[in-house]
Amino acid sequence: MAGLARVLVHVRCGGAGGPARFGQSVTGALCPAHEDAAMVSCGLDRGRFLLSDVAFPGSTTALLKRPSFCPAKRLGEQPELALPAELRGRGVAAGVAVLLQTSTGRILLTRRAGTLSIFPNVWVPPGGHVEPDEEVRGQHVDYTLLDVGLRELEEETGLHLEVGTFSWRMLGLWEARMCPSESEVSAYAWLEPPVLEAIAATEDGAESLGNGPSALPATIGITELSNGSSSTTQLPTSTFLNTAPAEGEDVERVSTGTKFALQLWLESLREQGRVQP
Repeated sequence: MAGLARVLVHVRCGGAGGPARFGQSVTGALCPAHEDAAMVSCGLDRGRFLLSDVAFPGSTTALLKRPSFCPAKRLGEQPELALPAELRGRGVAAGVAVLLQTSTGRILLTRRAGTLSIFPNVWVPPGGHVEPDEEVRGQHVDYTLLDVGLRELEEETGLHLEVGTFSWRMLGLWEARMCPSESEVSAYAWLEPPVLEAIAATEDGAESLGNGPSALPATIGITELSNGSSSTTQLPTSTFLNTAPAEGEDVERVSTGTKFALQLWLESLREQGRVQP
């Protein structure tokens, strides 16, 4: 995917705005400095992904959030943490991640390859960048982003879903500094609801862990991918419950953005009365 044109994020607040900068916190432009979330209107607009504090034609309302330790937020608070010159003029690319749920409530996650320079061995949903030729002029934003998600799902997992054979909804927007690349998936796993609830309770950057299910399996079956072949193995459940270290080398874990998506997914299930609050 490197070198391909990508749809960039633009921010509009108070009637003014422009393209988001790589060193700028997109969320911070739309919420008070002491907060990390905001309700925004979003949509594809003339080849850009627009985030606005007011609704515009074709937009969808969604919760935008960043982690409390967002690197772009730190740059805003500490200007001395200057970006390299080659990154200062770089924009922020829009991407899509698919949280695929089966009829039994399981969710599909994939593990990023250990050879990647950014977030190796971190578990995330299938997804990728939005490219300009994927925008259909005049089409509602959800459908356009859905098309991108379905493409990435098939490319990364081989799963092909026909439109009309499933239901879907936009859960939310997450600000991250991650660069998808080819051949990035090293494993995948279908996780059961109790494990997913426990993962969602382990919020990165929190002073204490949330309350999740106490009765969990000791291990979880995953499928590892290597050189075109696959094999099944067991991974300790505790691996999925790891949190991002405050400093030092990262560990195999579920990404912070994925935990945010799982929290929104659980909230949607509670609204439907399908899980207990």
